[in-house]
Amino acid sequence: MFARLASCSRLQSRARKHGRPAPVRAFSQAKFSVPRPHGKSFAHRSELKLAKRIVVKLGSAVVTRGDECGLALGRLASIVEQVAMLQNQGREMLIVTSGAVAFGRQRLRHEILLSQSVRQALHSGHNQLKEFSLPVLEARACAAAGQSGLMALYEAMFTQYSICTAQILVTNLDFHDEQKRRNLNSTLQELMRMNIVPIINTNDAVVAPPVPSSDMQGVISIKDNDSLAARLAVEMKVDLLVALSDVEGLYDRPPGIDDAKLLDIFYPGDQQSITYGNKSRVGIGGMEAKVKAALWALQGGTSVVIANGTDPKVTGHVITDIVEGKKLGTFFSEVKPAGPTVEQQTEMARHAGRTLASLDPEQRAEIICGLAELLTEKREEILTANKKDMELAITSGRFSQALINRLSLSTSKLNSLAIGLRQLAASSRDSVGRVLRRTRVANNLDLEQITVPIGVLLVIFESRPDCLPQVSALAIASGNALLLKGGKEASYTNKILHQLVQEALSLHGVTDAVQLVSTREEVEDLCRLDKLIDLIIPRGSSQLVRDIQRAAKGVPVLGHSEGICHVYIDSEACLDKAIDVVRDSKCDYPAACNAMETLLIHRDLLRTPMFDQIIDMLRTEEVKIHAGPRFASYLTFSPSEVKSLRTEYGELECCIEVVDSMQEAVDHIHKYGSSHTDVIVTENEETAEQFLQQVDSACVFWNASSRFADGYRFGLGAEVGISTARIHARGPVGLEGLLTTKWVLRGEGQTVVDFSEQGSMKYIHENIPIPQGSFN
Repeated sequence: MFARLASCSRLQSRARKHGRPAPVRAFSQAKFSVPRPHGKSFAHRSELKLAKRIVVKLGSAVVTRGDECGLALGRLASIVEQVAMLQNQGREMLIVTSGAVAFGRQRLRHEILLSQSVRQALHSGHNQLKEFSLPVLEARACAAAGQSGLMALYEAMFTQYSICTAQILVTNLDFHDEQKRRNLNSTLQELMRMNIVPIINTNDAVVAPPVPSSDMQGVISIKDNDSLAARLAVEMKVDLLVALSDVEGLYDRPPGIDDAKLLDIFYPGDQQSITYGNKSRVGIGGMEAKVKAALWALQGGTSVVIANGTDPKVTGHVITDIVEGKKLGTFFSEVKPAGPTVEQQTEMARHAGRTLASLDPEQRAEIICGLAELLTEKREEILTANKKDMELAITSGRFSQALINRLSLSTSKLNSLAIGLRQLAASSRDSVGRVLRRTRVANNLDLEQITVPIGVLLVIFESRPDCLPQVSALAIASGNALLLKGGKEASYTNKILHQLVQEALSLHGVTDAVQLVSTREEVEDLCRLDKLIDLIIPRGSSQLVRDIQRAAKGVPVLGHSEGICHVYIDSEACLDKAIDVVRDSKCDYPAACNAMETLLIHRDLLRTPMFDQIIDMLRTEEVKIHAGPRFASYLTFSPSEVKSLRTEYGELECCIEVVDSMQEAVDHIHKYGSSHTDVIVTENEETAEQFLQQVDSACVFWNASSRFADGYRFGLGAEVGISTARIHARGPVGLEGLLTTKWVLRGEGQTVVDFSEQGSMKYIHENIPIPQGSFN
């Protein structure tokens, strides 16, 4: 065993002299101080953030370039940056690295070429050089030539972050000899105590070739850096081993084979279900060796994640993402959940969803009516579960009043839900399979455009448990499979409501079509299921919607990020209508996304009885008023000036601003609004019509409360949300918004060649009338 401490005092004093540590990119810099007793691995990814001592194993494919001669410097620098960030959080980082052979091979090839060219020039006497054939370089010689250069590179990179490194070279014998093992353990402990990152590698300059099946009983033999990392992790009581390779993780079969599935979690009992492929392009291990090493480490109490360290899309944050608990690579766990994984739930939902779509419209309507009946019959059990959620939410003190209001259910809410579901059931009989267009392309060649389900919907919602039966009923009516992810604050209510949904679905044998995700899946991880999910619909705060829109890669998101709704009181408004509309828009349900947040008032109404009565009404309703810049300029003693005109309060608060005209109100809405719902109150029909036409929002109303922007109130029966997008669906999204179309062509063997200039057939493109209620 060979240990060489880097010149730590020199490096640290240099950093102190300059008075600045090197910059680390904008990762979380929170200091890590959570102690954790070793002996049992983490059961869930979410617990990985508790890891104190971490080994990062860098495979040959990660460290070396594609030509296997030299190091992938950019990739290595990114990995060093992440390790430095975690070390500076107070964690203890160790690196097990490959790369000495590749670095040495590059160095030796350069020396050989230089030597051959010099000799040829001396012998020939002129500069006409010919191509050289390089000899096969022995790996141990390459390792000997590359170790010092590899370590010097690590030292230089870590110095940028004021972190010292130390090199440890080991062989299998160092672990078999009890005294050497104790020395190794003591050395590593001392290095970590001094905040030094140990960089460990097998001493490939002297190590013998690995002997097959040389493991001692209960102890893994050091055959490669995978087994070295595992052995080291157990010896040093490491919390987490991150093994980076050139594949995304462990697949159930070789990745190049069709239908090969990346395993998110691997359990020790699943070994027989794996078919291994070939080894990577470099290194002496393979996936089978990695799994064996991972399972051995897991048995010793160390959690393991195998992930891709070469993908440029994730390399810059792969280690930190894993430590934060994000779903990357394959997580090895000894704890197998009682239920299916979210991937399995999605597959179950998709399969049952296809059966659901094939049911007769009347059968889907029966399911929805059955759910409406269950909401009435099981009212007391639902309210009891909701009461439990409410008590826990209030006691925790972590939730705003607006969120608690959304969490609450009542008898009247359940009754309204049941009415809306029956309304939806009545309108769902002409949804899936409806013929929208029929065209005769040519003789005996007819084309139809018909409605079909989108596929698998993922609905993520905060609080609002009443969302669950609404969305479930819409999915049933439209023949879509559904994956639901509710907030923890509503877990008891969501559980019983989902049980009722499945009970209704069992009427026609499609129980699995609606799934409730109850595992510890992070929202960001769910958004990455782009091969399983067809549409994501967020229901919750503007921050939740923004986070989902940012996290969703390759999956469309239907929704709105904010509900900044305006009510404009025109100079020709009726007093009673103005007061009623403003009161209802703001005070009926302040937490709703369709509640008024900004009140625009025509300048001519200032200091008039109408203005005074509107202000008095808001004060009576205990609405906190924030003054817009222009409104504040008219007042000697004004309310607090608004910080932003783009604020969604979600409570009994609103902004008041002054405008000079209807056109200025429209301009204000376009600049500060969220394209959700905007209202004009006026008796001038011409002014109203101009407002309705010019305002580019999903919902625009005249002399009506903004709270009417709702699928139930529009007669849609229910809604999955309100969309402010400009494609697919806009406004309250009901049944129609959850359908797409497909084209069906019926012919008698026609080919495109038949319609060419030399062909015998001609296009007709004649529209065919569609009978009322026509279905495919």
